[in-house]
Amino acid sequence: FFPNREKDSNLNIKEIIEYTSDNPVHEVFLLDKDNYVAKTSIVIKSTDTESKIKELLESLIIDGKKESNIPNGFRAIIPVDTKILDVNLKDGILKINFSKEILEIDKSLEEKMIEAITYTLTGVDGVKGILIYVEGELLDTLEKTKIKIPTYLTRDFGINKEYDLTTTQNITKTTIYYLNKNNDDYYYVPVTKVSNDNKDKINIIIDELASGPIYQSNLMSFLNSNTKVIDYKIEDDTMTIKFNSYIFDNINTKKIIEEVKYSISYSIADNYSVNEIIFMVDDQQIEKSVIKTLE
Repeated sequence: FFPNREKDSNLNIKEIIEYTSDNPVHEVFLLDKDNYVAKTSIVIKSTDTESKIKELLESLIIDGKKESNIPNGFRAIIPVDTKILDVNLKDGILKINFSKEILEIDKSLEEKMIEAITYTLTGVDGVKGILIYVEGELLDTLEKTKIKIPTYLTRDFGINKEYDLTTTQNITKTTIYYLNKNNDDYYYVPVTKVSNDNKDKINIIIDELASGPIYQSNLMSFLNSNTKVIDYKIEDDTMTIKFNSYIFDNINTKKIIEEVKYSISYSIADNYSVNEIIFMVDDQQIEKSVIKTLE
């Protein structure tokens, strides 16, 4: 699961499509070829928040108005003919009212649809939690799988969940961003590991990325299997992490490849309330990620 560094020496993360428009892009979570809810970007034209939310939601609707914006290799998940009846954002809580067609989702995709909506819209500035309504009725239980939905949906709901439980006590959720490939392009796929692991989440993240996929799949990680967290601290919304030297792609150049940097940074952003991440080796700062500029 680790690339041949000589063969892949020019490996870099690329967007699935290149945008030449002056319009901004925004992250959106869509189904990929393997039925993962995956992270990609689309061009959006709206500037005010509620219009932006509607435009993002329309990109999630099959055969919707924004279908042409979806990059190759991805597809929408909300059932065809679903209408967005109302969108209201107040005090960080987003209320969305859908038409009844949203309930026509296939049972196997029901939970993934909620994940796609939640992860897409919590990426919008000002959205802290989401309430989903259908024809004016609060959706608190998924109709086909009978899965209960929290009062307010946040990224704590998880995405592409993988369960490794030995008890129903002391359950932790840790979301880890892997890579998948479409033709010659790489993109990120978040997987929420639901387990009884009592380690700090940063150690779970690094251990999982260093060990490659957590189950049989196309998901990849380019983090060296010997990479370890020596220490970490959080001060003033900044996480500083000290690694051993195996985090480097090349110890002579002391560089961390982009795939590794962003897999770690996206994972931390979903699990910790920090605005900045500083990578250190031997008490020297090697890299810095600012959460707001990760997109």
